[in-house]
Amino acid sequence: MHVPAGVRQPTDVAVTGLGLVTPAGPDAESTWDGLLDGRPTAARDELLAGLPVDFSCRVAGLGPAAPADGAERALRLGAAAAREALADAGLSAAGAAWTGARVAVVIGRSGGDGGEGLAHGIGTALGASGPSFVTAAGCASGASALGVARDLLRAGACDVAVAGGAESVRGPAAVAAYGSGAAGGVLSARTHDPAGASRPFDADRDGFVLGEGAGVLVLERCADARARRARVRAVFAGYGASARPLAEPGPDLEGRGAERALRAALADAGLGPEDVDHVNAHGSGVPLEDLVEARVLRRVFGWTPPPVTAVKSVIGHSVGGAGAVEAACTVLTLRDQAIPPTANLDRLDPEIELDVVTKSPRRRPVRAALSTVCALRGQNAVLVFRAP
Repeated sequence: MHVPAGVRQPTDVAVTGLGLVTPAGPDAESTWDGLLDGRPTAARDELLAGLPVDFSCRVAGLGPAAPADGAERALRLGAAAAREALADAGLSAAGAAWTGARVAVVIGRSGGDGGEGLAHGIGTALGASGPSFVTAAGCASGASALGVARDLLRAGACDVAVAGGAESVRGPAAVAAYGSGAAGGVLSARTHDPAGASRPFDADRDGFVLGEGAGVLVLERCADARARRARVRAVFAGYGASARPLAEPGPDLEGRGAERALRAALADAGLGPEDVDHVNAHGSGVPLEDLVEARVLRRVFGWTPPPVTAVKSVIGHSVGGAGAVEAACTVLTLRDQAIPPTANLDRLDPEIELDVVTKSPRRRPVRAALSTVCALRGQNAVLVFRAP
């Protein structure tokens, strides 16, 4: 069933604020400017000196971080993004519209010790005392947090949800965990050219670039947002998720899990493939992952898929934070009707039959857009946003 433009269901959820802290900038607007300019941020990283991969995408001005300090750094990233999102929504702990016990905090982090304290720490910083927890779903953690938060609002468990993802995956442990593409891992081994290393969909891609960052959205029921005369940046219209069973060996080479999540998100939004004007793709730069994602998009959208971009080309991969960062970028595309370019795309892989935006922003009408997380071995998540 398609929802006619302008029609709002009682359980529609609005995005009323957003915050971003990424290697492209310390806030949403500077990040967005960097993405529109297509300026890659990968550079040598002192934490990785002497390792097979010695570069990453780092958030400047956050202070030094020891390899074991990822949890504390994620908290700083997440709290900064959450404060910006609340200010953008016109909310504060001192405001008349604020009832801390009715404010939920749901934050995605891919896993590891200290994860349970991330949402609690952010909630404490904000004066929120409603439902508070972390979603741990690998690359899909941030996107899944947004989906869970939307469902909390629909169920009436809270009136405001502060949701997103935050993670820092710099350091020797990350290099050991993911491995260099030159040695069978999934990290780019382009040590001679760090700025050009993150190159999703390019014929010469060889893996992703370690990153860090946070993206946070403030979500409210549309009726509540209208009642307090809040600015609605977008409608969070659909969410779909899937996982690959551990009993199934090897990667999901056909991308059936990602396809299920995508089709579920469209159905949840009441939209068909023809209604989608843009896809903010997972686009990690891992050769097989990009190829499978492209095939999934072609199966769903046919021979004329909507324009695609991959912002990891600029800001790297923050793993648990990435899905939320990219969701916020999708909302900004709806706001400005501008799709940021995919950096470092010099030669499109001939097997990737997509309309990938490159070189400069593409300005066009965007009424509905997807943000996708496509993982070959784990969790998938797709979010659908509509213009208000």
